Amino acid sequence: MKSDKKPAKAFVFDAYGTLFDVRSVITTINQKFPGMGPAVSSQWRAKQLEYTWLRSSMSIYEDFWKVTESALIFTCNDMKLRCDAVTRAQLMESYLHLDPFPEVREALKSLSGHPLVILSNGTLRMLQAVVKSAGLAGIFAHVISVDEVRTYKPSAEAYELAVRKLLVDRKDIGFVSSNFWDAAGAAVFGFKTYWVNRSGATSDELGVTPDATLVALTELVEFVKT
Repeated sequence: MKSDKKPAKAFVFDAYGTLFDVRSVITTINQKFPGMGPAVSSQWRAKQLEYTWLRSSMSIYEDFWKVTESALIFTCNDMKLRCDAVTRAQLMESYLHLDPFPEVREALKSLSGHPLVILSNGTLRMLQAVVKSAGLAGIFAHVISVDEVRTYKPSAEAYELAVRKLLVDRKDIGFVSSNFWDAAGAAVFGFKTYWVNRSGATSDELGVTPDATLVALTELVEFVKT
């Protein structure tokens, strides 16, 4: 679907689940816990997000690497899986080498005439590692971590980081995420928002509607045409 609004001047991307497939950790999980990959991956991710929201609500900040590790420890404890220090380190390492979704390179190439930015809850070290691992180094004008403001999306302070780095009015920035809560937060902040709904998920009832819902990142090219 094409928007009737003016095209965005810059695009800001969420990282995890949007550019990089968090389910790529399933391969490593299965090596450690045969057959448990999908279940562990799903709960690990859910707890990871929950911990960012809880920590923001409590104003107790720990960076995303620590949050991710805490979520992994909880998941293994909850599922009665023995996760010693070596296993934990190997599973954590998999977050630095997530696979990009198949259409990512083509989509980013189609938008190359615009400034492209990553804005993520991940630490800068995590983001730089996964960008390099995916062969996407040099594509982004900025790779931004919420570590700079020590609070997680969907806080307005996190989205403001992209405005400060790009020096572009928020209404001229297109924000892209596969997480509805993230797109909703960006919409409330004032970005143009594009929800990448690859799985056909039901939208959350937050009183917010993205400017467009896409099934793949390659559809973004339609929103840079005048």
